[in-house]
Amino acid sequence: MAEIELLTLANHAEVQNGLLYMLGSGWDTVTRSYERGATPQPQHMSIAMSVLVPWMEMDQKHRVTLSIEDEDARTTLMEATADLEIGRGEGRVPGSDSRAPIAMTGLIHFPASGGYRVRARLGDRERFYAFRVVDNVTEPVISES
Repeated sequence: MAEIELLTLANHAEVQNGLLYMLGSGWDTVTRSYERGATPQPQHMSIAMSVLVPWMEMDQKHRVTLSIEDEDARTTLMEATADLEIGRGEGRVPGSDSRAPIAMTGLIHFPASGGYRVRARLGDRERFYAFRVVDNVTEPVISES
């Protein structure tokens, strides 16, 4: 059965030529720095994922859904769904598994500090990646003229 083999957060992730490239991955804390009275800016982040597809499930569609939600699963901040299909290409050894890398990058606005999680769904299977958003609020700089 196809499975989510890897799920992590990164500063940047992308897939090129079947390879998953990540910069600054594996973290679990987003620090929002802003001045008191200002609104925190959206956070740039990436979700990196790898799906292991066994030989017998190649040439079949697999629905993948990625979402970011609060830790209680009450609020979903974003959700993306895609159909993944790995083919049995020429030269592939019969019976061999294949990996499908997936990367999603964007700006996410977190409504408050606290716990959040990435939820990855592949068919009826799920995997979670928990992280926290913390605020670093500074006092505005007052210039003397």
